[in-house]
Amino acid sequence: MDAIQDEAIGKRARGLDRAFEILDFLRQKRQALKPNEIAAQIGAPRSSVYELVNLLLSNGILEFTGGEGRVYLGRKLYFLGAAYENHFDFTRECEAALEQLADETRETAQFCMLDGNKYTVVRMREGARPFRISTDIGQSVPIPWTASGRLLVAHLSDQEILNFIPSQDFRLPNGEWLDPQSFIVEVRQAEREGVFTFNSIVDSFTHCFAVPVRGEEGHAAATLCLVTPRDDGIANRERYLDCLKKAAAGLEHAAARPKRG
Repeated sequence: MDAIQDEAIGKRARGLDRAFEILDFLRQKRQALKPNEIAAQIGAPRSSVYELVNLLLSNGILEFTGGEGRVYLGRKLYFLGAAYENHFDFTRECEAALEQLADETRETAQFCMLDGNKYTVVRMREGARPFRISTDIGQSVPIPWTASGRLLVAHLSDQEILNFIPSQDFRLPNGEWLDPQSFIVEVRQAEREGVFTFNSIVDSFTHCFAVPVRGEEGHAAATLCLVTPRDDGIANRERYLDCLKKAAAGLEHAAARPKRG
């Protein structure tokens, strides 16, 4: 009997893992898809994907959109996210910090975290520039492509970093490969200095700044970043880093305050 119960529990757990895989896949694709398309692209049995999609549809987690049986993330997820933000005071502190950074520097300010073994922008405030410098919120990006990535993995050992980051993520957008050992050297530099800045790997005209927002364990739980035109970023390096460090210290202080009951 115990073996049968264990098998049933394991099956439910695998189904839950697959459901989250479907939701995360749709989040990354940013488009409605048919269940058979989802199954093919995540390498899952069509029967189980159809079963899970129907369950998620019945609970409002997915919705039909775009015709021909296509599905996408449902409004229930919005209400769950709104409830989370209402409970999590730190979100409002983050918005205020980004607004202050954008006002002080006129540059695009971002709050960034890891999402699994990828980097993502969680919050962003665009700067007062005549041209737009921004990133899609929630889009997964390889860690080695980012200034923040050097800080977000700095608490790991060298081998843990290599195990954590998929090997293909060291291929840069221009097709060149970033030597993993060179990346680790930059991680240790970021760890020593408590900041990391570089000319963006993703495009050819921006300069990126990142400082850690440290969690209770003392390592970077998130980062605050500025994305600037290259010449302006280099010319204002010390002032921009000072603004970022003050904002990060404010967020760390806010996170340490007792939560409201």
